Amino acid sequence: MLSLGICFLHRKTWSNLNWGWQIGIDLLHRRMPTIFEKICQGEIPARFVHQDDLCVCFHDVTPQAPIHLLLIPRKAIPRVEQANAEDQALLGHLLLTAGEIARQQGFADTGFRIVINNGADGGETVPHLHIHILAGRKLSWPPG
Repeated sequence: MLSLGICFLHRKTWSNLNWGWQIGIDLLHRRMPTIFEKICQGEIPARFVHQDDLCVCFHDVTPQAPIHLLLIPRKAIPRVEQANAEDQALLGHLLLTAGEIARQQGFADTGFRIVINNGADGGETVPHLHIHILAGRKLSWPPG
């Protein structure tokens, strides 16, 4: 987004520099919805296995195991380290829902893995907290 703001500024005349600069700053601070927010809002289709008022769960489009589901809170929390005390009930709900989904989908008894990536070194690719639920094969340790 930085290049968009700077490009916009270069197209403005010197007399409009302050106005152009403010527009550029506004563009830099405007957060675009993530792909997960668009899925939660129904703008992008997904193969849902669970939906409730607080979260949704659907099949990952690039599965890393025979069963690879993504459990997403409807509230846009960028990553787990940015969650706060008011998110405590939601975070608990996500973990309880993961167990419920595992039972409903029939892989709770054989086992599954829950993964939350946080930050670039943690493998995070979408800045919206989400839980990977992996199952359907024996998962090795350590991961990655």
